[in-house]
Amino acid sequence: MKRESLPGGGLGVPEGESDSGPVSAGPGSLGAQRHDFVIENEFAGERIDLFLAIVLPDKSRSAIKKLVEAGLVRVGGDTCKVSHRLKAGDRVDLTIPPPGKLEALPEAIPLVVCYEDEDLVVVDKGAGLVVHPAPGTPSGTLVNALLHRYGEKGGLSEIGGVLRPGIVHRLDKDTSGLILVARNDRAHRVLAEALAAREIKRDYLALARGNPREAAGTIKAPVGRHHLDRQRMAVTLRGREATTHWRVLERFDQACMIKCSLETGRTHQIRVHLAHAGHPVMGDPVYGGKLEGEKVGLTRQALHAHRLVFQHPRTGDQMEFTSPLPPDLAKALEVLRKGLNRG
Repeated sequence: MKRESLPGGGLGVPEGESDSGPVSAGPGSLGAQRHDFVIENEFAGERIDLFLAIVLPDKSRSAIKKLVEAGLVRVGGDTCKVSHRLKAGDRVDLTIPPPGKLEALPEAIPLVVCYEDEDLVVVDKGAGLVVHPAPGTPSGTLVNALLHRYGEKGGLSEIGGVLRPGIVHRLDKDTSGLILVARNDRAHRVLAEALAAREIKRDYLALARGNPREAAGTIKAPVGRHHLDRQRMAVTLRGREATTHWRVLERFDQACMIKCSLETGRTHQIRVHLAHAGHPVMGDPVYGGKLEGEKVGLTRQALHAHRLVFQHPRTGDQMEFTSPLPPDLAKALEVLRKGLNRG
């Protein structure tokens, strides 16, 4: 496969004063079938479900629809709707799970609920909790916990399908913090439209390796599936548009605390963008910050969904929620502060 040249590194153009994001399926499990396709010109403009019906003649249209709705079909690393139109050069990843029923079942898993009403729920997700079931992680997820709390029928939006009821956006397994859940289809549609229109504000706190020269700026670099390692994302010319705004909050000798605000929500976006800029998230085992994380006692990436701002889908009222750093990140921050703190 031809290697792609990458856009330039660095933390981008300073501001004027650029794991969600869309939901993404996990890696295949034992017995699952994986298929990768690169879309050529003859299929440009075709709907994803019609394309899959052509290349998978043994699958019915209803079976393909279920795979798409379950988050098992990805275009450029992100899940999609059955009506998604393909472009030449798009990479389509498909996971067909082993025979068995695709569903999520209720489980009594503790949740920290910041807010709930008849339309939505805001959950403060702990690190280590997967958002929704996928091949390899069929249970023990946020969705299983939500089904236990709100009931299997009528308590959550059904737009996300049987494996992702209510899930408007996602967080990586080892990213902690605020996540928004819809309790009915109307709320889900309104919130999803607001997310697509970039009207929902999502701020993250990250401990990152090194110190950028600028105080703030924007990273604009397309993110897509890595061309060699299909379990990783990367800045790549074939990726989808991705924009992350950032600001340094505190500097240390060989690290800093950064606030990142998402304009888009690609899979692993902040982790990929910061690593591409030379400042990977501390503790991140995939994108280069594991060793630095271990030095301050971290066993996961130091990334926390700190602030969530959106308009209520029914009343139009502005809703704002913040989540403090969890104990492991707060402890790592104190270790850094006790070192060579440069203010």
